[in-house]
Amino acid sequence: MAQKENRGANANRSRAGSDSAPQSGFLGSPARRLLFAITGIVVLLGAGAAGYILIEEMTFLDALYMSVITISTVGYREVKPLSAEGQIFTMVLIVTGVGTGLYLLAVAAEVVIEGQLRDFLGISAMQRKIHQLEKHVIVCGFGRFGRVVTEELKRHDVPVVVIESNPALEKELSRLEVLHVNGSALEDEILEEAGIQSARAIVVATDSDADNVYITLSAREKNPGIAIHARGESETGLRRLKSAGANQVISAYQRGGMRIASMILRPAVVDFLELATPGHGDEIDLEEIEIEPGSHAVGKTIEAVERGTAKLRVVALKRGDDPISIIPDPGTIVKEGDHLVAIGDAESLKHLADILEE
Repeated sequence: MAQKENRGANANRSRAGSDSAPQSGFLGSPARRLLFAITGIVVLLGAGAAGYILIEEMTFLDALYMSVITISTVGYREVKPLSAEGQIFTMVLIVTGVGTGLYLLAVAAEVVIEGQLRDFLGISAMQRKIHQLEKHVIVCGFGRFGRVVTEELKRHDVPVVVIESNPALEKELSRLEVLHVNGSALEDEILEEAGIQSARAIVVATDSDADNVYITLSAREKNPGIAIHARGESETGLRRLKSAGANQVISAYQRGGMRIASMILRPAVVDFLELATPGHGDEIDLEEIEIEPGSHAVGKTIEAVERGTAKLRVVALKRGDDPISIIPDPGTIVKEGDHLVAIGDAESLKHLADILEE
């Protein structure tokens, strides 16, 4: 059974890796196409120069000059009159070399014009932006799950880098102005290119439990302090993701099923939760506020913080590594670094945030 699971995981990794670039043969890669064109031109010029040196006993510079003007068809005069053998060689070089040379030049120009030369040299604008990021979030997989996470983070101006192995989604990511890396998150180089060392969180959202476990292990190894939020498809997958070091594991199917059951059993509670979905409520909203050093709330009680703003209640307090405190005691003193979770109307929450951030 273990061997079967290992074979399945290896197959998944193989598929993920193969999706990182179009499968179009040897010349599919821009780097290979450019290298092929440059190598072909050099070989063609070298062969022409060697022929003139052997047949006409020219110097290397004269032979190279003859080779260049012949293949490029510029029409300059020969450096010296050619023998019969030299004329035959020149005709052969024109017939075989001109077309080949023009094709190779066209391939090189196509790579440059398409902007693929920048990717080949590793200095694209997107790569520079990613390398400058700090405390960003990496999303592995831009499927239905990953897309929702990405769009929500962008809506709150959180810097995001998406790792996606399907090149067909690159245009969509560019249209949405999302920084992205095309490749498989199973590869260490791709995680590093996405800035795993400086990221604050990673969302592992592929549709394979085996891949998600592997990515979780790699992310934890490369950044021990990163927060890992992973998607699981099965009970076994959820358990293994926790064992691999994920801070939070989520099953979209379980969450969806529980929500439907709750709507049947407790419809009023679900309606209230829908109203209080963080960042989406018009009437009621939830907000998390971090108490920065020098905030007006430092040294005050929870009751005093609530008293300063109408239609608002602090429903939770998170302090350091302590367990979260639900409905904290009104006399609790607020300290630097505390995280307050408040519920209220949008205007009251904004007013509280503005006061505490002054």
